[in-house]
Order: sequence, then structure tokens, then C-alpha cells
Amino acid sequence: MQNISKSSLDSIYKALQSTYGPSVWEPRFSPISELVFTILSQHTSDINSFRAYQNLVDSFDNWNSVAEAEPIHIAETIWMGGLSNVKAPRIKNVLQSIKKLRGDFDISFLKDMPLHQAKKWLCDLPGVGPKTAAVVLCFGLGMPAMPVDTHIYRVSKRLGIIDSNISAEKAHDIMDKQIPPERIFSLHVYLITHGRQICKSRKPQCVRCTLVKICPSAFDA
Repeated sequence: MQNISKSSLDSIYKALQSTYGPSVWEPRFSPISELVFTILSQHTSDINSFRAYQNLVDSFDNWNSVAEAEPIHIAETIWMGGLSNVKAPRIKNVLQSIKKLRGDFDISFLKDMPLHQAKKWLCDLPGVGPKTAAVVLCFGLGMPAMPVDTHIYRVSKRLGIIDSNISAEKAHDIMDKQIPPERIFSLHVYLITHGRQICKSRKPQCVRCTLVKICPSAFDA
């Protein structure tokens, strides 16, 4: 397990904050809606996932209607998000599982659970992995869970926040433990923005990077 020093992590955070400005958490959807949206967002663009989500909620009265619908009918409403024949039964199964466990679709109770228990509850649902669970907890409930997407995974390895041999799945728990809870949401936003704009996969813009003096991988990629 990588143990980046607190001072190094603090320097990274402050440099990114200075570059990208303040980042304040506010929910974009209800927790259950965040879960459905996150499933829709897998392997597609933000634009297409938002279109698919909006078409889904416009086509059904409520989540119970989605849970009771045939997968083919769900797929017809989310086709623009891609992989609709995979995502439709996944959404139906998740909603049915939650309804069976809880009697409704309110998963806000997760906020009152320890983080590791809330993660496990979500990951026990069919088709829900660490990234989806972290997105729901972080974005839907404001909990200190770090969603590790491809950009954050790449940038974090280059910065030495996680070891290069750590899997993306294991990176979630490692980063949750290393990063101060009050900084997880904003650092998520900073890292993903930095990965998209500067620390790109094939041609990282090291000459433009605010972290170039403290990055152990500067000019190596």
C-alpha cells in the first residue's frame, strides 16, 4: 500500500485548488437516481448518459414503474447511452433488489452507516462495483468516498498517491484512507479535471502542469 506523505498530498491539493478554484459539494440527483444515472454513465459520454437518464425518467412514472417494466422497454428508452441491452436488465435488477430489501427506493439511510458498511451494502447489489458505489455515496450523499475513474487512476499513479501496481478497484479504499474526508469530493473534481485537461493519457502537458515541480513522473510519460 502506498503511503504518500501528508505534506506531499497537501501540496498536491493546494496546487490543484489554486489552479481550479473552490469546489463545493451539492447533490445533483437523489441517491437512488444517482445510482441509476451512474449505471447509465458506464462506458459512454456525459452527454449521452444525461440524455439516456432524462429519457428514462420522462418515459416512466417513477422508479417502481421501471422496476416492473420489461428490460426491452427500458432498453428502448436508454438506447442513446449505449449498451442498452446490458444496462436495462442491470437497472431493473438493482431496483428490484433494493425494493425487496428496503420496501421502497430510499437509500438515504446509507449516510448514517460507517463508510465501509455503506460501500458493502451497495456492492452487494447485482452489478454494482466499487466505482459505482463510491459515486453514489460521494455525489448522492456527500460521504467521503473517492470514485476512481480512468483519469483519477492515471493521475494518482503518476503523482505517487497510489502505487503503479495497485488495481483501480483497490485504489478506492486506499485513497479513502489517505485523503482527509473533507477534501475527498473536491480532490475528486480536481484530479478528474486535471486528467482531462493536462495530465492526459498519451500526451500529458507537463510544461503546463501546476504540479510539475512535485510530480515524480513529470516528463516521463
